[in-house]
Amino acid sequence: MVSDFAVRYASSPISKLMFITAVVCTHNPRRDLLDATLAGLQQQSLSTNEWEFLLVDNGSSEPLADAVDLSWHPRGRVIREDRLGLTYARYRSYREAHGAVIVYIDDDNVLASDYLDNAARILEANPKMGAIGGKSLPRYEAEPPVWFASLGINLACRDLGDQTMTASWESVPQNERSYPRCAPVGAGMAIRKEAYRAYVEAAENDPVRSALGRKGEDLASGEDNDMVMSVLAAGWDVGYFPELSLEHIIPESRLSRDYLARHSYSSNKTWVLVLDVHGIRPWPPIPAWTVPLRRAKAYMQYRAWRDDAGYIKWKGTSGQYEGRALLQV
Repeated sequence: MVSDFAVRYASSPISKLMFITAVVCTHNPRRDLLDATLAGLQQQSLSTNEWEFLLVDNGSSEPLADAVDLSWHPRGRVIREDRLGLTYARYRSYREAHGAVIVYIDDDNVLASDYLDNAARILEANPKMGAIGGKSLPRYEAEPPVWFASLGINLACRDLGDQTMTASWESVPQNERSYPRCAPVGAGMAIRKEAYRAYVEAAENDPVRSALGRKGEDLASGEDNDMVMSVLAAGWDVGYFPELSLEHIIPESRLSRDYLARHSYSSNKTWVLVLDVHGIRPWPPIPAWTVPLRRAKAYMQYRAWRDDAGYIKWKGTSGQYEGRALLQV
């Protein structure tokens, strides 16, 4: 059955593009950053007749429905999802979205004014593209420490240059698959709902996959990778398109040793697990009893007591060991 929503807009300019649902999932947001994100959305060149907006309040201590003004958007809604976790918030957005395309925006992202317009046009012109992203450029609130660059932690920021890059798993045997460098990150990812369906239907009732995303203070970050690999496994392409650009605001607190250590630990642990979901094992399983010994050896190797960079690298390696210990032999 065709929805009233689809009928209402069938003859509008939407039919010439890809109707978009822009989604911001947030949990106890810092309001000035969320306000900056909303301001970026208000400045989009794409007419609000051609996209809807969902603000998914993921169990915030103070509900956002009465605190955030979305009157500027004729189809802006606040949706409350009480199951804590970014993955659950995204499942909910999939169920609620009317658009053929969902664009995920973090609550500290500021989109370029043509972001939604470009995303619609790229996906209309590339029918095999299941998920796309572009540049996510850092806006640091404080100068990063001198050792930060040596860590290789991107904090969902990246700039792969000014050339389009695409990837596909078509005709690639499972044992030869790898994660594409050009795969979109979660910040600004535009994903076709049709391509997204396989991920949601497979992951929603899988407790391992549902636990791969950020949850409260847990900085796990594997659900973006799971989404991308699910799209690839379903036969779609993914791509990097430099005309898609956003700013990612990096608070000073995310440049501290403790935050980066937690981030490195959680992201390395979940990286092992999400690759395993898709049959990719660059590292073999290890017995759980060996983890403390391996951690101790790595502590000495990185001289983790000496400086912040060494400590953070040790925590990342520890996370990988923890992930490998969870693999089934």
